[in-house]
Amino acid sequence: MSLADQQCVPCRGGVPALKGAAIGSLHAQIPAWEVVNEHHLRREFRFPDFRTALDFVNRAGAVAEEQGHHPDLLLGWGKVEVTIFTHKVDGLTESDFVLAAKIDRLQ
Repeated sequence: MSLADQQCVPCRGGVPALKGAAIGSLHAQIPAWEVVNEHHLRREFRFPDFRTALDFVNRAGAVAEEQGHHPDLLLGWGKVEVTIFTHKVDGLTESDFVLAAKIDRLQ
């Protein structure tokens, strides 16, 4: 099953963040995203204008609410920067990759 077809799983903490090969295999499924210091995912999306970028933010926000997993969204004219990580483990979990794949589908 593709990452985008899975559901985010609520994290209750107390589990280790993903590292090394575990990150690599998941990252291979969302290659447009940057893995930063094995801590978070980052991607910048480009749009022709502010309104289109804002629409994307609203759609990404709706997906985040549906999944109960919330990215940091930075909106600017013609661009949206998305940063995802799991705060309770201060790093990456599989749900971060699932959310990234779901956001990719919004393009």
